[in-house]
This record gives sequence, structure tokens and C-alpha cells, in this order.
Amino acid sequence: MTRYPHQTQESQFFKVLFVPYLGPTMSPISRFSARPYCSLPIRMRGKSVSRCRSAATRRWLYGVSILAMAVVVTPAGCASKPERIWADQVVVWKSKRKMALLRNDEVLREYSIALGERPWGHKMRAGDERTPEGDYILDWRNPNSRFHKSIHISYPNARDVEAARARGDHPGSLIMIHGQPDIRSRKSRERYLSRDWTNGCIAVRNPEMDEIWRLVRNGTSIKILP
Repeated sequence: MTRYPHQTQESQFFKVLFVPYLGPTMSPISRFSARPYCSLPIRMRGKSVSRCRSAATRRWLYGVSILAMAVVVTPAGCASKPERIWADQVVVWKSKRKMALLRNDEVLREYSIALGERPWGHKMRAGDERTPEGDYILDWRNPNSRFHKSIHISYPNARDVEAARARGDHPGSLIMIHGQPDIRSRKSRERYLSRDWTNGCIAVRNPEMDEIWRLVRNGTSIKILP
């Protein structure tokens, strides 16, 4: 391609970017030329006229083009990501069959829950189908649970172990917050929604378990009330 003395590599680059903004009547040379450019005569209302653009006009259009590109590009490049909200405490009311996710003592979400078939009182031993009561930690999670997903409650703690040992019992373990079995039968799913069915764990619907999974981090405290 023939390169003219007044055409630099930089001007060729910007010519490609900003030609649409500089008008259809300007040739590649005249867009960056220091001389005024006049289009071929055209007829307007029966008269032959010629339109001219000076170097100052072209520089002004060139500047406006750069500014327009900056306005379009800058917000997308500097947009900040929305802050993610985490729950800082989970509270369970066994008698109400309710569980809430809290942040700064304000309720973020609330769910209906299912418990074990004999949920009254604190868990004493393995197999009693009770849900423990007290303060614990949600300390690890299982994305491949038989019950959709599950988050572990740190039962038994040292006090639970000592109390069970004094009675000659095993305190039990693997108390979780989890979803429902992944079953296809609608009738079976509805049965799980209408009654207590776990072995002492806390169960919610699968879509709700997905939400809890996103909002609750490992290390979050959980308070289980009667």
C-alpha cells in the first residue's frame, strides 16, 4: 500500500478505528491531511455546491470520537463486582420446625424443616433419632450426599462425649443439614415434605439446600433450640 509523507503508522491505526466517525465524504488521505478537503460538487435545490472540511474540523471530530469510545469502554472496565452476602449464624427452632439464616441479627432466609421421628429433647445416644440441642459449628460439607447436599453439624462436642461416656452410651455422630433423597416419584417427594423422617438430621427441600449451600460458609455457628 502506498504511504504518504503525512501518514504515520499511528494515523493508519486510528484510521481503522475511527473512520466511521469522520464522515463518508472524506477520503483515507484527507481524513488525516492538514489541508481542507472538499467533496465533489453535489446538487441541492437545483444548485451545485461543494462541502469542505478544514483540518480543525477533522481534529475536532477525531477528538469527539476518542471521547465517545472512552465513555463506552470505561464503565465496563471499572465496574465493581457486587458484594456477596453470607449468613453469620444459623438458628433452628425444633418445636416450630423452622430454621433461619441470620446476618447481624437480621433474618436473611427462613425455611420449614423436617427432623427425626422422635425429635423431643437433646440427643443422648446413637440411634435415638433426636436432633441435638445447643451451640455448634457447621464445620464441613459433602456435595455428593445421598440426600442431595449436606453440611455437617459439629455434634458431638466434648461435653456430649463426656455425658454419653458417663451413661455408658455412644453419643452418635454425623448430624447434618441436608436435602431430600434424589427420587423421581412425585408422591414420594410429597411424603418427605409432610412428616419427620430423618435419623436426627435437619432436612429441607433440595432447592432450599442449594441456597443454604451458597449462603453459609464452613465455620458458621448454629444454635439449635427446643
